[in-house]
Amino acid sequence: MRKNFIAGEWRDSTASTENKNPSDTRDIIDLYARADCEDAEHAIAAAKQAFKSWSESSPLQRFECLDVIGTEIIARKDELGDMLAREEGKTLKEATAEAHRAGHLFKFFAAQAYSPDTDGYRSLRDGVELEVRRQPIGVVGVITPWNFPLAIPAWKIAPALAYGNTVVFKPAELVPGSAWLLGEIISRAGLPEGVFNLVMGSGREVGEVMVNSPDVAGLTFTGSTTIGRAIGAKVFARGGRMQLEMGGKNPLIVLDDADLEKAVDCAINRAYFSTGKRCTASSRLIVTTGIHDSFVAALSKKMASLVTGDARAPETEMGPVVSEEQLKIDEEYLQIGKDEGATLAVGGERLEKSLPGYYLSPALFVGTSNQMRLNREEIFGPIAAVIEVGDYEEALAVANDADYGLSAGIMTRDTAIQRHFVNNIEAGMAQVNLPTAGMDFHAPFTGKKGSSFGPPEKGIYCREFFTGVKVVHAATC
Repeated sequence: MRKNFIAGEWRDSTASTENKNPSDTRDIIDLYARADCEDAEHAIAAAKQAFKSWSESSPLQRFECLDVIGTEIIARKDELGDMLAREEGKTLKEATAEAHRAGHLFKFFAAQAYSPDTDGYRSLRDGVELEVRRQPIGVVGVITPWNFPLAIPAWKIAPALAYGNTVVFKPAELVPGSAWLLGEIISRAGLPEGVFNLVMGSGREVGEVMVNSPDVAGLTFTGSTTIGRAIGAKVFARGGRMQLEMGGKNPLIVLDDADLEKAVDCAINRAYFSTGKRCTASSRLIVTTGIHDSFVAALSKKMASLVTGDARAPETEMGPVVSEEQLKIDEEYLQIGKDEGATLAVGGERLEKSLPGYYLSPALFVGTSNQMRLNREEIFGPIAAVIEVGDYEEALAVANDADYGLSAGIMTRDTAIQRHFVNNIEAGMAQVNLPTAGMDFHAPFTGKKGSSFGPPEKGIYCREFFTGVKVVHAATC
């Protein structure tokens, strides 16, 4: 059984989680220790005790630890990618790329350990010196989802450590294997005891302790909007700091003058790759009348040729759904779409393969309206819907008519419309003639409306969450 890592030690547990391969449910990857409330409290106490010395550590020490982690992740990217694909269902190519990205995230934030922590200003008063200092906030609780079990933990843990904080990391229950391998690498990087802690367990137990603990100065969470808002209310009530990345219902606008082949490729790539398990997935395809029929025909044809199968097989283009529970949710939404009057143009069938797994063919609905649940609620599966509109103005209005505002894309050759879209789309990230997913790791990741709350993640902008500001005025001698 793979153990939790608390206060510099690998600790056993009385309970465990069975990690099952969604491509082949006969394949039990391993057993992983299931932390409880007491384990979470011990981890928080260890992180609190380690904070003072780590917060005062030199930039060189922090750089070297993070750089070692990044280097080993990159060296072991094939092994890490294989584990990710095996337990989550992402294709091996995508999983290995994610592992490589996680390594570079640690290396990027290793360099950030050298960033200046003091800014000097000229005071408005004679005889007074003024400076603004940035200081680490303390213990950071990290709660991550199952869809990116290496990249998202990396872009939370790495900056927390780089800026001098200590970490308690709770990964999603469905993907303990990737989290454990990442934790094992971090555990050997030279961090002092208690600086990093891994507690694998349920959100109801371990997560609740982290959310409610007054010793957790800040909590960074990625998951559903419903859970994120509940967490945010509790953290706010106790005066903690929060960084919440939540849901998305992302529009991809396709105008009459779009390059049809490129538009179809973008829709396929970001609606169905990773089995649609991206918060930035293009789940609403908003298409103008002039190109609508040819777009739907070309997209349907390409979808029918997609190879769905074992995530680790080289020919697979779309892997399985992550779990039986998620597969049932996807099937419920397929029925909801039909009941609402939408037409299922292609896909949406549970597939029988040589391996017993959670296989679903990619689904496309047409004849939908933006008011259908199909187009209002995040599904997190290989299901997309086409909304036909008359022109760009209507397309933009439909795109902005959403509770979410994470990522949005447009396919058009018109540069004036491109500029208007970028300025007027109500989303944290705008993509022009590109898919709605796929972000540079050194740029900020953020949304509007129900998609995000608090400072952005990634890049130098995340420093606003992981550090606090102290303003110092001093009389000159």
